[in-house]
Amino acid sequence: MRNSIRGMTFAATCLVPALSSGIFESPAFAAGQTAAEPLSKTYRITRARDVEFQKIEPFKVFDNLYYVGPGYVSVWLLTTPEGNILFDSAQEPYVDHVINNIRKVGVDPKSIKYIILSHGHLDHVGGAARIQEASGARVVAAEEDWKMIEQMGGRPGRGGGPSPRVPKRDMVVKERDTLTLGGQTLTFHQTPGHTPGVLTTEGITLHDGGVRYKAIVWGGAGYRGGLAEAEQSVESVDKVARIQGVEVNLQIHSWAGDSGYPGGGVLERVEKLKSRKPGSPHPFVDPSTFTQWVKRTRDGATRAVQEERQKSDKKE
Repeated sequence: MRNSIRGMTFAATCLVPALSSGIFESPAFAAGQTAAEPLSKTYRITRARDVEFQKIEPFKVFDNLYYVGPGYVSVWLLTTPEGNILFDSAQEPYVDHVINNIRKVGVDPKSIKYIILSHGHLDHVGGAARIQEASGARVVAAEEDWKMIEQMGGRPGRGGGPSPRVPKRDMVVKERDTLTLGGQTLTFHQTPGHTPGVLTTEGITLHDGGVRYKAIVWGGAGYRGGLAEAEQSVESVDKVARIQGVEVNLQIHSWAGDSGYPGGGVLERVEKLKSRKPGSPHPFVDPSTFTQWVKRTRDGATRAVQEERQKSDKKE
């Protein structure tokens, strides 16, 4: 068995444990939830700092995909017969919760072969070092965000506290590098703007009974301020728009409020999944909404470029 990233080969020996089918563990929704407020807003905004509230139960989304993160930031576990792949890692104080959630869905953390980091913000990378230690996994990111992670790990934490613990530089991937494991062939794209090295992953194959769907992890849209960054974000969304066949958008956050993902984010859709009848459409399979979201994001990026140019003109 071979795992390849553009000419590099890595051995992987652990097999994924047998996974029970049809088991659905509902998230711990939602004491204090109001009918007028979407779940994603409660978790991402209203009660974002409520640590115990954020510790939702894991849930199965497809036959080979689980959500194992806290409520506000996604951690996706993709299982294969030759080992497993984790997308993002959350941050403290949620890392033990993520590791426990992995075990709760019947997966040994030691079977994780890769941790793919969508971008270098702490809420996505802050658990990677500990999960790597628990699993022996390789940690994957783009060069520009490895630099960002290293800088973050060398600075004092919030309020002058200890520096955040971050993973050491491991695997560096570039535009159109691929990773092959257990029937999955993933292709990476650099889509900067939100951070200098946003990493978007296409080609994820999800199984629902006998049906296969193609999924994407868009590593982070939007921009971080500045004309060059806004222009980057337009180029990046255009790159995402050219990716064909996306049926499932594996969002890196739940989405909230007026800017929320059309039709509901992760937490709203899992509520629909709980009541799904046999043979009915899967609520996470929604290519038309993804297309709508890409267009909406490009419109926002174009406006940002115009606003940044106006700021620049005023300075001159």
